Amino acid sequence: MGATRNAALEAWMTEHGHSANSLADVANRAVEQLTGRTGGYDGSSVRAWKSGRVRWPNEVTRKALEIVTGLPATELGFVPRGRAQSTPAPQQEDDMKRRTLVGGIAVAAAAAAAPGTAPRRIGMSDVDRLQARFTEIIASDHKRGGQPDIEQRAAALADEALNLQRAGSATQRVRSNLYAAAAAFRSSAMWAAIDGRRYDDAQRHMREAQALAEMSGDQAIKFRIWSHAGSMYRHMGRPADAFAANDVARNLHITRRDPMFASLGLARQAAIHGAAQDRNGTRRAFDQAQDAMDRAAPDAYRPVWLLAFYDEAELHSLALSAYLALGDYPTAEAHAHRCLSSLRPHMVRSRAITQTRLAHAQLAQGDADAAINTAMTVPATAATQHARVSRMLQEFGAALRATAPGSSTAHTWTEHTAAWRTSA
Repeated sequence: MGATRNAALEAWMTEHGHSANSLADVANRAVEQLTGRTGGYDGSSVRAWKSGRVRWPNEVTRKALEIVTGLPATELGFVPRGRAQSTPAPQQEDDMKRRTLVGGIAVAAAAAAAPGTAPRRIGMSDVDRLQARFTEIIASDHKRGGQPDIEQRAAALADEALNLQRAGSATQRVRSNLYAAAAAFRSSAMWAAIDGRRYDDAQRHMREAQALAEMSGDQAIKFRIWSHAGSMYRHMGRPADAFAANDVARNLHITRRDPMFASLGLARQAAIHGAAQDRNGTRRAFDQAQDAMDRAAPDAYRPVWLLAFYDEAELHSLALSAYLALGDYPTAEAHAHRCLSSLRPHMVRSRAITQTRLAHAQLAQGDADAAINTAMTVPATAATQHARVSRMLQEFGAALRATAPGSSTAHTWTEHTAAWRTSA
């Protein structure tokens, strides 16, 4: 009888955007904190865990994975020798454990900083626990992007990372990683504010994130912050500032080391060209972004935030935004369909945005029936609670009433939006 695949570990990796190589990398760092020596895991090690060939890893491996995930080995689908496969714990219990984990970090920091107590040693295990919280912020963003509670949680975790800096002694490597974690959380708060159209808050988070990233020296998080800044200025209707910010991201060394970063920078450059009404620039940047993505090594180590969202679907989403801004509606529609066909299931927010933009492209081509059918697939929660989606749907309704006033199509849309407001 063949080995049973470890569905729990696979689900955790999918939810948190880990490839086999990236999970091996963070597990190796956790082993270093436990033993003083870097672990020897690679992608094949993780594939052995996923396939069920290794049902109960050794103690060091189990402890390393617990540091990385915040979960005991049994909840990651591993089965102790001589014991039958256990029933997974309820989701409520998982949530409680994660809340306990984050609370424990805060309590430990406060205790270490309290007068009269000896400072404790802060290590990479503390950083790894924070990183586990970061993956939860990323997951929340892709499900319910733009919500104030996501922004607040991310900002609070940034402060928690900084509190650890003051809670005890640490090596320079650990301190740099804590600054990088704080910058990552602050950049997520920034993105949540951008996505919710709270631009003053976004700029405040941006300034703090940039300072933290400089102290960390982390190229990937610097890229994320400046790339977010380019998107923010594009949404604010300031293409010159958007180009300047995105150029900072694109000129970082990491874009030369990893074509996937170069691809994202170019894809966002294409969207800015679209907002600036530069058709040739849009086409050129999009083609370069596609070429860079094609050259990127599929299993290279990349941060969780990049793995979780940037792929072929996001590339076409940015092209859709660009061509919609240019008024090239057939091309925009083609990119929308390519995006929707390859979106991963966890990209709930991105799907709603793409459906809304597709509806605009179809309406602008005179196909009102197809347009409202597309718009009606947007979930009520996104339609009423996501600031960007809500605004685009309001603009869609206004355009529909302008092109087909008093029509049955317009009446159908009015009734549907009323039902949305009732159910939200």
